[in-house]
Parts: sequence; structure tokens; C-alpha cells
Amino acid sequence: MIVDCAIPSPWHGRIDMTEGDAGQRWHQIVVPLSPDTAAGAVALLGFQCDTGVARNNGRVGAAEGPAAIREILRNLPVHRLDRIVDAGDVICVGDELETAQAELAKQVCCLLDSGHFPIVLGGGHEMAYASFCGLEQHLDAQRAPRIGIINLDAHFDLRLSEHGNSGTPFRQIAERSAERGWSFNYCCLGVSRFSNTQSLFDRAKSLGATWRLDEEMGVAQLDENLATLKCFLTSVDIIYLTICLDVLPAAIAPGVSAPAARGVALEVIEPLIDLVTASGKLRLADIAEMNPKFDIDQRTARVAARLVARIAESMSS
Repeated sequence: MIVDCAIPSPWHGRIDMTEGDAGQRWHQIVVPLSPDTAAGAVALLGFQCDTGVARNNGRVGAAEGPAAIREILRNLPVHRLDRIVDAGDVICVGDELETAQAELAKQVCCLLDSGHFPIVLGGGHEMAYASFCGLEQHLDAQRAPRIGIINLDAHFDLRLSEHGNSGTPFRQIAERSAERGWSFNYCCLGVSRFSNTQSLFDRAKSLGATWRLDEEMGVAQLDENLATLKCFLTSVDIIYLTICLDVLPAAIAPGVSAPAARGVALEVIEPLIDLVTASGKLRLADIAEMNPKFDIDQRTARVAARLVARIAESMSS
């Protein structure tokens, strides 16, 4: 495992000299994290890892996801932002997934302790367990915090396995929460009946999870889904938002380990994200399963960057 905190190379790009400050792009406002960084920044943190995907017998390549997302972010126009902090990447070496997860958790905790809002760029969805552990470490002094986990995903990722992988993070979080005496509040939106076994539906039910199927999440059903999400938001105090890009249709997001046969339209995903960011409860977000090896015309990277920018604009202080 390596922690690379140097500012990555993609932060350069087009400069529209004649447009002034209103013509700025992301690469012009990104700065590396330093001990002197003032609190309140949106902080990007990469997780170069797909060991969990490999363990889960998926299509590897997501270790290159953070670089692919940054590549698109660099030339996005700046709206409602004055700075973005880049905290570098945690890099998983070989099969040392648990070591890399522990380091990612440490880095997330440090960012939260410093008053920043972390957006973790992945990387396989095994990152979710690490992201949660980082939030847990940050909240350690609080007694039984009501943390709500919102997962936009075609999969529950509640699998049983001897070793953690990209299909187990929320089962691991449920077990971790039980050990701490914390409630497990899990909302998974976009679940595919054809990508989850009955045992996973049974486990989700036994854990008291909230979910909506992809076939229940059409544009015409947006109000119903917003109502479901709003009800969940009112039941918790702190939100961790995790977005698996395979929740989107394969035509929009082909660059993932398991492309969706149906998926949920961006026209539905974005209003859900907006509701979460407007709640005032969001403390941490991540984007998982960006796999440039299987992307087409950078479609998946572009939608990932769009979602990152949308969240960053909403959460920028």
C-alpha cells in the first residue's frame, strides 16, 4: 500500500484568458492538501484499487478510475466554487486490500477532522467499507450516532464471504455497526432483481434496509422515489452517500465492472443527489466502480465527473 499525497498531474488544461475569473476551469482552482489548508474545503481523495473486484470475480481496471475522473474534471467550468483540494491517492499494492482500506479510512478521518468535505474517487466498491470506517473514526466520541448510508447501486453489496470484496462492504458495515452498538440504516436505490440473489434480498430485509428496484425508478416515478428518500433522511442525523456507477444504464456508464441491463436514468439520479445535498446532513460522498478499461468515449468518466462536480458545488462552503 502506498499513499501518494502529491498533487496528481491532470490538473492542467485550457485557459480562457479573455474571459477573466468567470471563465475559470477546475484545474485553475485545485490546490494540493497541506497542513495550512483552511477548513471547509471540498477535498478529493482517490482510491486506486480493484482488488475487491478481483476477489469478487469482476472485471478489473477500476484502479485507474481516479485518474480517469480527474482527467475530465480538470476542464470543467467553475460554478459556485472558489477552491478544490486534492488529497492525492491511496494505492493498493497487490492483494493488500485490508491495509489499503485501513489507510483510506485514516485519510478520510483526517479530512473530516480538519473540517473538510471528502469526495472519494474509486476504485472498486470495496472502498465503501473504508469510507464508512473513516467516518466512524471521526465520530468515535459520539454515542450511537444515527448514520444513514445511501447507496445508489444496482447491487445490495451485502454478500457473505470469508474475505472482504466489492460485493461485501455493506454487510461488513452492518456487522461493524452491530459491534459498536450503532443502528444500521441502509437505503439502496436502483437495485436490480436480476443482479441480486434471493438471499441478498432476504438479508436486506433482515437488516431493515430500505430499497427501490430499478424498475420502480423511472422518470415518471421520481416523486415516489424522492418521497422514499426524504422519509429516510428524516430518520437519521448524518449521511454517507455512495454512488456505484453501475446504477446507471450501460449506454451511459459502460465503464464499470458489471454494466446495467436497465439501470436508472441520470434524470432520476441527479434529483436524488440534490435532495441529499440539500438536507444539510451529508458528511461524506464517494464514486465507485469507475473502470476506464471498458469505457467508451469517456462516457462513464464524464458522468462520474459531472456527479462529482454537482456534489462539490452543493457542498462548497
